[in-house]
Amino acid sequence: MQFSDLEKSALQLNELYEQLEIKRWGRVWTTTELALGFVGDVGDLAKLIQANAGVRDIDDCKAKLGHELSDCLWSIIVLANKCGIDLEAEFAKNTRELVDYVSSELRA
Repeated sequence: MQFSDLEKSALQLNELYEQLEIKRWGRVWTTTELALGFVGDVGDLAKLIQANAGVRDIDDCKAKLGHELSDCLWSIIVLANKCGIDLEAEFAKNTRELVDYVSSELRA
């Protein structure tokens, strides 16, 4: 699956969520509210990482971990889109710069 496929899928799901938000609350979530939801997901992710490392008991943690990682990725993709960020380009640029930096540090 290409990044553009992930992005398309995430944004289609977001459109459905926005329809549900309008039905329930008469408006869509703001980027601030989406970010707060993401923070909650990151907290859940941290607990599942602990369970995966054996320091917290959560039944079926591997499946839940995959689910939570997917939730976090969805949030990042949607937030980037709503903020006008080309996430694919930024990721490529950032990782390229970090590879250059870490490689130069290893050579030093």
